[in-house]
Amino acid sequence: MELSSATARFQDSATQFKEYEDYLDSKVTSTDIFYLKSRELARKMVKHGHKGTVLSREEFEEKKAAALATEATKSNALYNRSRPVTLASAGKELKDNFLKALAEREEANRSGKMTSVIFIRDHNTLGQEVSGYIDYAHRLKTQDFEPYFSGKKRLMPGRSDLCYYNWETQVSTSNSSPNFEVLYEDPIGLLFRNKRDKKILNVDPSSGPGEDSNRTFLPSDLYIHVVIYDHNIRTV
Repeated sequence: MELSSATARFQDSATQFKEYEDYLDSKVTSTDIFYLKSRELARKMVKHGHKGTVLSREEFEEKKAAALATEATKSNALYNRSRPVTLASAGKELKDNFLKALAEREEANRSGKMTSVIFIRDHNTLGQEVSGYIDYAHRLKTQDFEPYFSGKKRLMPGRSDLCYYNWETQVSTSNSSPNFEVLYEDPIGLLFRNKRDKKILNVDPSSGPGEDSNRTFLPSDLYIHVVIYDHNIRTV
């Protein structure tokens, strides 16, 4: 939403001056002081609207706080973009194709250049066959991947991932993530819509994966079946 020129001017005023009194003083002239003989009276004249529309003290403080919060958010974003990304796969000796593929995609998924969806089918700790689709970028933000890359843990789909199915109990779940919306379209089947560019990722092996997307089948010693779908985010 665009700000009106008056609103933008008021917000600029709130950030330009440190104190509310400084804001009022900016509208007081030397002529006002000469005739009124008092800066306080001149300020009151401004507050009462004799010099045009002005912010109240409460409005000034609110807009100043909002402006400072916006600046802080921008500064944090700039800092995070310039800060080197720490990779969980760095320095790890990776032998399995799947872990190597994850390592190759880690930086791009952490930085937002790419959003990968991982399909895994294997047996869980109870010996039950399960399968599911994992939003790799989201998992990287919410989990420590060092144990996966070091071989201490196995990456497996769960009920909170994009899709999950237990072939023995027939429990099935689906959840949209910060990066993808889960869609079920007849007769196409399961689709994922990227929330940033709205493009569709098709996981049907008999169809193409979609625009700006790639499908990679990976032979792995760790899992029965692994596929990685990479969706590249174009920057304008």
